[in-house]
Amino acid sequence: MLPTSTGGSLHTPSAGPRFRLPSTLNKSSSSSSSSSAANSTRSFHFHSAGTTPSSSSSSSLDDMKTLLRRLSRYPQMDFEMAGWTLVHVCIAPRRVYRNVYYHKQTKNTWARDDPAVPLLISACLFLAAILWSVLYARYDFLTTLRTIFSMVVIHFFLVGVAISTVLWAASNKFLTHTSHTHATDQHVEWPYAFDVHANAFFPLFLQLYVAQLLLAPVVTRSNWVCLWVGNTLYLSALTQYAYVTCEQRLDLGYNALPFLIRSELLLFPVAIFFAFYVVSLLGFNIAKTVLGAMFGKVVVVAAGAGTIP
Repeated sequence: MLPTSTGGSLHTPSAGPRFRLPSTLNKSSSSSSSSSAANSTRSFHFHSAGTTPSSSSSSSLDDMKTLLRRLSRYPQMDFEMAGWTLVHVCIAPRRVYRNVYYHKQTKNTWARDDPAVPLLISACLFLAAILWSVLYARYDFLTTLRTIFSMVVIHFFLVGVAISTVLWAASNKFLTHTSHTHATDQHVEWPYAFDVHANAFFPLFLQLYVAQLLLAPVVTRSNWVCLWVGNTLYLSALTQYAYVTCEQRLDLGYNALPFLIRSELLLFPVAIFFAFYVVSLLGFNIAKTVLGAMFGKVVVVAAGAGTIP
């Protein structure tokens, strides 16, 4: 049914900006020709005013403050949903990002409002740091605490904040529509950028912090086959991080946001990873170098590779 005119202006069901779901999610059925015409233009209505570029930064800062406040509300966190997210981001990441549209509809934000996922990843890194320290580094208590701090705070949070901020700024600067043809907010929320990092980090964690823990006696040995195994492990982890960050065909990461254009450009680092991987096969052992830098020679010696030259 067409909207009715009231006082010279069209009367619409909602004053909020509209956002149209992709055709894969915009499923509707009709029982008459008039309802079919209406359903064919179905869109979500978000009850918020359009956000200008000048207000996007303050809005993102407010979202960050809200997320930090919720860290103190442990009983209210949904760890069951967080566990589901971490499992499916490895086996079916499209199902994770499909929920983004419904979250935007119900809570008017692309980002998660529950910090349970980063906390679960932090707990996994905590355990991994202890295992690395006990099995290979044989650290004392204080050095083990330093390893935990390095993995949780530096590797996950600080590096994640840096990557999220760069991609957040680049997306808002170069990947949004210049003509304001979309009624919905055309800016990437910083908390959403960090959500993308957290989702992409977990598959990398499984490969570089868990699988490499088991394969350390192999990937640190001084022969070409072991070098190939270790370098391929790093290529796989970094490529999957980029894949979950922005995969075009499955609408993952930044590509799940309908107002971004040319978001496939964010996959450019994969070409750099592959080029470096090919060159490294000439004799540069990435695993031995990284583990030696993180833990010192003692880890490589304990893993059975002998002394690092």
